[in-house]
Amino acid sequence: MINIKKIFFLIILLIISFTKVNAAIVDGMFITIGNKAITKSDIVNEIKIILLLNNKIYSSSNKKELRQIAITTILKRNIKLNEIEKYKLTQYSKADLAKELERLANNINVDLDTLKNVFSSNDMEFKLIEDQIKIELLWNSLIFELYKDKLKINPSEIEDQLKKENESKEKLEYLISEILINVENITNTDEEIKKIKNRINVESFESVAESISDSPSSAIGGNLGWVKESELSEKIKLVVMTTKVGAVTEPIFLSNEILLYQIRDKRKVKETLTLEEKKNQIVNYEKNKILNMYSLSHYDKVRRSISVRFH
Repeated sequence: MINIKKIFFLIILLIISFTKVNAAIVDGMFITIGNKAITKSDIVNEIKIILLLNNKIYSSSNKKELRQIAITTILKRNIKLNEIEKYKLTQYSKADLAKELERLANNINVDLDTLKNVFSSNDMEFKLIEDQIKIELLWNSLIFELYKDKLKINPSEIEDQLKKENESKEKLEYLISEILINVENITNTDEEIKKIKNRINVESFESVAESISDSPSSAIGGNLGWVKESELSEKIKLVVMTTKVGAVTEPIFLSNEILLYQIRDKRKVKETLTLEEKKNQIVNYEKNKILNMYSLSHYDKVRRSISVRFH
């Protein structure tokens, strides 16, 4: 964890930064998403949270980008919220909520109490970030309930992966960030990939992920953390293994998505899992991959059915 002096410095910078955000935008109705009214203050709060969770400072050079990211994030979240309320889902895992809050705090090298203090010091309710996480948890629950009967896992493929896993005591892990693009509404994928690569070169992988990625990880710059090699499909693993640390992979074409990874680091770790634990890990990864595909598809369908009006 960072020391008290660094924490204090972080809070001071955020206070100055957030003051500029508030001064830049006057309140009023901004957008209506289905039955949800979004104000300019909501956009301000979203920008504050983006700055805080990514350890960034508001400036004239990034204000346009931050505003666009905030609008896109709010749009996605409220489209999901409309669908969640349609199905009247209210139950979520409190353990998963606590785990995600801890992860967000660790991502900027502070503990959870410090994160709460930073919110409080900037006159922000910590409930804002809790509510954001709850929506994602409820959305994931909704997708599972709607598509759980389609989670078909091939047992022989799992066994093949397990055999390969047992060949070595040391395993590779990769520190990965992702950009996931739904291609259903893209007419020229080659041109789209070229534009994304150019943006990554000019801006950064993190900024582009925040701006355009369709994955939930876009809220934290596409950061997936450390991913075990065994959790990657053969197709993705081959691309990741042949990409140098610090580089971006070639596009990985999935069913309806384009996936780009940035390989930020890699390391060897000693295997400590039992055979059954490894099997469960592989099965869960495959199920999550399928659910993510249905999540993107369902979101795209809901997005087309909801009225979005800017004021």
